[in-house]
Amino acid sequence: MHAPVRPPIPVETLLLAYRGGIFPMADRREDQEVFWIEPRERAIIPLDGLHLSKSLKKVLRADRFAVTLDHAFEQVIRACAEPRPDHPETWISERIVQSYLALHRAGHAHSVECWSPGPDGKTRLVGGLYGVAFDRVFCGESMFSRVPDASKVALAWLVAMLRAAGYALLDCQFMTEHLRSMGAVEIAQADYRRLVDRAWGTPHTRLDAVWRQFSAGYRAGAAGAGDAAGDGVGEGVAAAAGAVVAAGAGDAGPSSPGKRIVQSLTQTS
Repeated sequence: MHAPVRPPIPVETLLLAYRGGIFPMADRREDQEVFWIEPRERAIIPLDGLHLSKSLKKVLRADRFAVTLDHAFEQVIRACAEPRPDHPETWISERIVQSYLALHRAGHAHSVECWSPGPDGKTRLVGGLYGVAFDRVFCGESMFSRVPDASKVALAWLVAMLRAAGYALLDCQFMTEHLRSMGAVEIAQADYRRLVDRAWGTPHTRLDAVWRQFSAGYRAGAAGAGDAAGDGVGEGVAAAAGAVVAAGAGDAGPSSPGKRIVQSLTQTS
């Protein structure tokens, strides 16, 4: 007999854990149990310290990818859970997926998606990230990339949006060489907890409002299509992403979305 399926972690429990500096993981995809992690050293990206290489600035300015916010949260978290050559197993179990879907529906988990036309001309999800938001803190959970630079572009958009919205802290949990190259630094857990305490309060602008400002170069209607997408991975998401891709492709004018992102990130705060 199969073991009974464990219910998702309650939203209130997850938020309490994140405010306390801990987060859940699973050993394997099939696990129903989770364990709670409190790293001794915490990786963060200072919101005024993201490193943009010359090549990444070029990719951003060219609007190589169309970028959306919360258009395909479930697609992103499931893509992050897929096996990779260097990580054949995942810590994102089905119970964790369902827990973060509930957190997303409650407005406390967000995804940034990168889209590009495939060889058949159909819009496809090529990279992205997701994370948890509370107070003025954003905790990045995982990212993925199916083509070069897609996850880096998603991270650049995230940092630009967090800055514009009035967030104070971007947590990356564990340090990697990829994150270090983007400007991440390690701090002690006690120092991280103090930063979380100082980030109490509400951002002055919603992330979706900031996304609309940065993506104003996309054709009218793309954001509206996203509003109809809901939580699923159905026609609403495809229509929204398709509209954004069609609008963003080749849009490298003086006020293109990518150029606004680069300008925002290179301005001194």
